[in-house]
Amino acid sequence: MKVTRGWTQAMLFAGALVASVVSVSAGGQANAAAMDVGGITSQPIGHYEFCKRYPGECAIRSSNVKPLALTDATFGLIVRVNLTVNRSVEPVSDNDLYGRQEWWAYPNEGGQRGDCEDFALQKRRILMQRGISSANLLMTVVRKPDGEGHAVLTVRTDHGDYILDNLNDQVLAWEQTGYRFLKRQAENHSGRWNSIRGGSTPPLVGAVRSTTK
Repeated sequence: MKVTRGWTQAMLFAGALVASVVSVSAGGQANAAAMDVGGITSQPIGHYEFCKRYPGECAIRSSNVKPLALTDATFGLIVRVNLTVNRSVEPVSDNDLYGRQEWWAYPNEGGQRGDCEDFALQKRRILMQRGISSANLLMTVVRKPDGEGHAVLTVRTDHGDYILDNLNDQVLAWEQTGYRFLKRQAENHSGRWNSIRGGSTPPLVGAVRSTTK
């Protein structure tokens, strides 16, 4: 990713706001829980199409799936990236931007515009570039309290699972979001998806049977 002057300014701005958006420090999050993950499930159609365009993104196999060791510095990085992407990408629906539903893309494909999954993909890409393993950066499908489907990024840590959300500048433990969690990328294979136990079965985004071997 090319670092632009605007991006650098956004990161500096985000750094100045970290103290105001972090609800708890990393040291105070030891009691957060990990999601109860089930077996392999269907892949969202948007992610399936994304994988056809970016096959390398969906063929990452991780032998080490140990959760990220969460320090104050790492948590600060996660918060800054969440806030910076939220402030630098214009929210626009897939219908308005691409004339179709469920088109997962990086925001630069739409002129730094996109919807929920595009925000999450951008955060995942940046955090991977900063050295966090793909096994700990998982695209996730949820149901909002109003019943609408939504996509967020889950960060797996040794302090529990945390959510990066374009609708919230705070990085919250997944239980604090109010969402019903349905499925997320598999920890050991970026092209596969796992169900979340306790989630709901009706699909909220288009899905296809996973064909990734």
